[in-house]
Amino acid sequence: MVKNRIDIITLGCSKNLVDSEHLMRQFAVAGYEVRHDAARVTGEIVVVNTCGFIGDAKEESVNMILALVDKKAKRKIRKLYVMGCLAERYRKDLETEIPEVDKFYGKFDWKDLLSDLGKTYDERYDLERVLTTPPHYAYIKIAEGCNRFCSYCAIPIITGRYVSYPMEKILEEVELLVSQGVKEFQVIAQDLSYYGLDLYKELKLPELIDRMASIPGVGWIRLHYAYPSQFPYDLLPVMKKHKNVCKYLDIALQHVSDNMLDKMHRHVTRKETYELLERIRREVPGIHIRTTLMVGHPGETGADFEELKQFVKDMRFERMGAFTYSEEEGTFSARHYTDDIPEDVKRARLDELMELQESIAAEINTGKIGEVLQVIVDREEDDYYVGRTEYDSPEVDPEVLISKDTPLNIGEFYKVRITDAMPFELIAELV
Repeated sequence: MVKNRIDIITLGCSKNLVDSEHLMRQFAVAGYEVRHDAARVTGEIVVVNTCGFIGDAKEESVNMILALVDKKAKRKIRKLYVMGCLAERYRKDLETEIPEVDKFYGKFDWKDLLSDLGKTYDERYDLERVLTTPPHYAYIKIAEGCNRFCSYCAIPIITGRYVSYPMEKILEEVELLVSQGVKEFQVIAQDLSYYGLDLYKELKLPELIDRMASIPGVGWIRLHYAYPSQFPYDLLPVMKKHKNVCKYLDIALQHVSDNMLDKMHRHVTRKETYELLERIRREVPGIHIRTTLMVGHPGETGADFEELKQFVKDMRFERMGAFTYSEEEGTFSARHYTDDIPEDVKRARLDELMELQESIAAEINTGKIGEVLQVIVDREEDDYYVGRTEYDSPEVDPEVLISKDTPLNIGEFYKVRITDAMPFELIAELV
């Protein structure tokens, strides 16, 4: 147990990670040594930033807390604090069930943790953070909360209504990170499409990305979690205009049958979904679309699932993930629907959908053989360098394995020729 050292453990999404990074900077300013490595906890104080999105994530968070409670009982740590989405949603229950935790904080009151430790949140460092990612890329969170209220989703219950961050503050943060060597920016929010509507009374994502792309030193901008309803179509000319805005869009679609879209409260129809995707691909040639789909939501019929499979065949998504429905207390689906689809049926549908996607991904990757693409190098392995193209977000998308014939620098851009392909990896050589 190292005195004056704080270990921060982040569970869940990259939005949580941004909060942890800002908190780490404040701890450092306050004079603590700060570490972010869940596998090697050695500090006298531990802070767990939890996820409470779905059952598996909640279970992971609770298991992590209990493991640290055990360490505290063995006097391997002195203080244990818990923050984030799980604590936001279940604070009273957690305080009763796990009294060994010194204090619980929610999603938005983590600044109080500093004062509870006898320190002060220093507004002068409000934009600064300690990056836990490789130093060449960072996540930029542009909003909190969500106004969509999809029937199955607990996010609005946890995080509240949509709150856009001021554009000038976001751009200032990007400039600061560029000055520290960051080249690649993953722009994140629960719903990018809605950005600005609450603050400026109009959709401002196109202007934000246009201005961000014009900042010298910004190498790549990648967009995560657009929403199909109220999509800001003015974004598409911006993506086409700027070479540093990656031809990549992460847009969670969840389903396509009108029956399911209605039950899910998705505010969009099958026809509108097809028209949206066709327009995106027409206006931004070569764009790679990432989406997530859900199977097994209450009321999903065999016909609905067949429609979903046909949708995947029609759209040939370059990047796709899928998951089974998980009933979340407090949501419309939990209150008004019966979770009526057996787990084995959900799992079989998921497997079938992902098997279909794997064959599509393999064909798309094979089509890249012979192409010359720009990559950024993330790390060096024993046998190759590992990089990504503009079509690949860290940790979720395919990687490019680059021959070590020539020494490369981590965090630099290079041109490579694709020589071979697998469903979720490309093989390349330096041009």
